[in-house]
Amino acid sequence: MLNISNNKVGDHIDLTMFKSSKPVFNKNYYKHFNRFLMAVAGIGVIILFLPWTQNITGRGLVTTLKPNQRPQTIQSQIPGRIEAWYVQEGDFVKTGDTILRISEVKSEYFDSQLVERTNQQIKSKSSAMSAYQSKVEALNRQISALSQEQRLKFAQTKNKLQQARLKLKSDSIALEAAKTNIAIAERQYERVETLEKEGLKAVKDVEEKRLKLQETQAKLISNENNYLASQNEVINAEIELSRISQSYVDKISKAQSDMFTAQSNQFDTEAQVSKLENDYTNYKMRQNLLYVTAPQDGFINKALRGGIGVTFKAGEELVGIMPSNYDLAVETFIKPIDLPLIHPGEKVRVQFDGWPAIVFSGWPNVSYGTYGATVVAIERFISDNGKYRVLLAPDTSDHEWPEAIRVGSGARTIALLEDVPIWFELWRQINSFPPNYYQPNSQPIAEKKQ
Repeated sequence: MLNISNNKVGDHIDLTMFKSSKPVFNKNYYKHFNRFLMAVAGIGVIILFLPWTQNITGRGLVTTLKPNQRPQTIQSQIPGRIEAWYVQEGDFVKTGDTILRISEVKSEYFDSQLVERTNQQIKSKSSAMSAYQSKVEALNRQISALSQEQRLKFAQTKNKLQQARLKLKSDSIALEAAKTNIAIAERQYERVETLEKEGLKAVKDVEEKRLKLQETQAKLISNENNYLASQNEVINAEIELSRISQSYVDKISKAQSDMFTAQSNQFDTEAQVSKLENDYTNYKMRQNLLYVTAPQDGFINKALRGGIGVTFKAGEELVGIMPSNYDLAVETFIKPIDLPLIHPGEKVRVQFDGWPAIVFSGWPNVSYGTYGATVVAIERFISDNGKYRVLLAPDTSDHEWPEAIRVGSGARTIALLEDVPIWFELWRQINSFPPNYYQPNSQPIAEKKQ
């Protein structure tokens, strides 16, 4: 049935009557549908050349911008036993408000007058320290007096020694004069005795000269005795000097020893006073720690240790608090392969869990329900989940974030990168290639400034 002849068989014979021709001639052709498919294919080709914004998606949580604004727990610096609660969950507290009162569980702090008794010990030890100080001053005065007395005694004995030496010198001269006199007396006696034998002198003259000689001899012996006595006085004065020096050295050494002992006791007492003052301050501050107070304005989230009479250890969490004043932020996590594409200051779109949104990740301009954010910080070390943490702050040039958002709620982030055709993005996704690597325009400028 090639229909190449002018005499068509179909004009003379009804071909639809034949069984073999029924599947061919009774088949319906959907021309409009085919045209629709062609139009759709054409539109699809055109869509492939439309711009698509490359992006990096991530999941994160709503947090606060500053660490001191994040939820925290309140601990006690000392172990204790819960005695009374002054708040309940959901209450608003101000800085310094009392949350609960505790009591001591260690036996060394059971004394209710521990601070007062420690203060009395400090006063007693301070008085003892003052007494030792007075003793040291008295011994210093005694040492000064002994030193002054030693100098005077030494000077006095030196004067005596000088006098003894001068007397010794005088007695020595007198002794020499006596020796000269006795020599003269002996010659005069011998001469008179010779003249008396010759008859020129009388016996009386001889006797006078003999008497004169004996007197001179007696005077010589007296001068010798005086000379020896003067020598003894010099020796005694020298011995006295040595004795005075040794005596006062012993007295001053003993006084200095007593002074050093008093100073040692004074220093030991000062150390004890310092330790007691330290204990006094610690006991006083420990009494203040018996009242657990709010570190900042906020709301009581949950009592982690409930009941009365419950004991706990130092540093154990007692209650959770959420600060009342905080700046919202979002922490999101990105894969290591996408880390080089994220830079501080870049724009990010955020979708909050529970908040209605229509998101077209590649066309952020037509998305609805997302909010603008800016990259504030990028973590330098990988997190436990194998990704890097990125902190986002609200974009001041975009819409404000909803006030109903609470810290801890989930969020989905979309970091906007370069604009590429859709066919390129499909080809990249099929081949598992990363988005185009690029540097923001502001970074080269910053490098030039450096």
